[in-house]
Amino acid sequence: METTLFTKIVNGEIPAYKVAEDDRFLAFLDAFPTTKGHTLVIPKQQVDYIFDLDEEVYIGLMAFARKVAAAVEKAVPCKRIGLAVVGLEVPHTHVHLIPLNSMQDMNFANKKQFSKEEFEDTASKIKAAYNG
Repeated sequence: METTLFTKIVNGEIPAYKVAEDDRFLAFLDAFPTTKGHTLVIPKQQVDYIFDLDEEVYIGLMAFARKVAAAVEKAVPCKRIGLAVVGLEVPHTHVHLIPLNSMQDMNFANKKQFSKEEFEDTASKIKAAYNG
């Protein structure tokens, strides 16, 4: 099995704006976000398809994502946090947490660009709000 981009992030081979982490899961800002605060939550274990995760890891991933979503919601003004699992871009299970103010915010064709400083500021606000 080829090492994915996300496993390289887990291993520290590729930098990312990490916002939360424990021994099994990692959350970091999406490099190609639809909104400010768009966060990806992954299991550190490389498994392509979310429904191939064993039940314990699947439930753990969702519990971790819930905690991260609460932090994103505190850090980024929005009406709510949307959740999407698409799984076609990178063959490593990942959950999108997207701050929403309208349905357009879930449109993956509308990528936003932010400066390094904006990413760093957003990541630090989410980290500060995270209560793992």
